[in-house]
Amino acid sequence: MNFLVRMFLRSLVAALLMSSTGRAETIAPVDPSGTWLTEDGRARIRLERCGTARDRVCGFIVWMKDPLDSHDQPFRDSFNPDPDKRTRALLGHQLILGLKLTPEGRFDGDIYNAEDGKSYAVSLWRDKSDRLKLKGCLLKLLCQTQTWTQTLDVQPGQLVGLTGDVGGPRADREWASLPPPVKAKSAAK
Repeated sequence: MNFLVRMFLRSLVAALLMSSTGRAETIAPVDPSGTWLTEDGRARIRLERCGTARDRVCGFIVWMKDPLDSHDQPFRDSFNPDPDKRTRALLGHQLILGLKLTPEGRFDGDIYNAEDGKSYAVSLWRDKSDRLKLKGCLLKLLCQTQTWTQTLDVQPGQLVGLTGDVGGPRADREWASLPPPVKAKSAAK
């Protein structure tokens, strides 16, 4: 009888250990790459891997519901603190700046808001296969969460080219570098 009780307790402990989720456990991230419609429907943001090791996530505006101002000119990044970026069009510019993966399986970093020229802390993660949660905070106290929906179609005026190519968005200088090309091994003569 003693043997059966010990086996039962060992099995119970093993089952409890397998079902527990400790804080130190890393959650497998779900890659957020893709094109996402913002919650307010005013823009589509393309998320993709960036940085020299392709271990970060960057985001670009690839479509805007209203890309032109009242003078039929593209909206410009006129509030940007970098004077060199103030004349760039909002369509195609980078607004998500190299988010890093966290142990919780989210991507954290900064998002740039062209409406005021400031950057804010942001965290994003896939809530469902076609839904992305984006939580932005001001001073880590005032936070707001939005839900973005993945899009697979292409709207008129949407940028579809690769980042940096004609017809594609443009990465900021610090994120434009690509990994060094892999050199082929030369054959011994």
